[in-house]
Amino acid sequence: MRTRLDRIRHAVCFEIIGLILLVGVLSQLGFDSGHIGVVGIAFSILATGWNYIYNIWFDRILYRRYKTAVKTTAIRIIHSLGFEAGLLFVTIPILSWVLKVTLWQAFVLDIGMVLFYLIYAYVYNIAYDRLFPISAVQQD
Repeated sequence: MRTRLDRIRHAVCFEIIGLILLVGVLSQLGFDSGHIGVVGIAFSILATGWNYIYNIWFDRILYRRYKTAVKTTAIRIIHSLGFEAGLLFVTIPILSWVLKVTLWQAFVLDIGMVLFYLIYAYVYNIAYDRLFPISAVQQD
């Protein structure tokens, strides 16, 4: 299991890198980088808290069920999908309110970000696990 400090580093780095990538890509597609930045920062703060809580919950369930913290490809996909589903539940109403669009329009807009973050989360977590491997004696 990862330490509290390691989990904080994981979540903060994930959000900073993701925000830089997302704002960079969307501003190149013609969106106002200021608006994207403000919404992105708000969602980033929200996602950082969710990331921390979700990863503790997920790792504990994984360890209880399989007695390991090692994630297979299938487990990583389930992990990423669960994280994004939980985040969508909160971000769609906020996006609808901020942009003054219907929930359906907000959902469609959010799908692009979800697709980006699904791929990003999968790649990021593999890279993070390789850069910062879990020691057999680390406990939460």
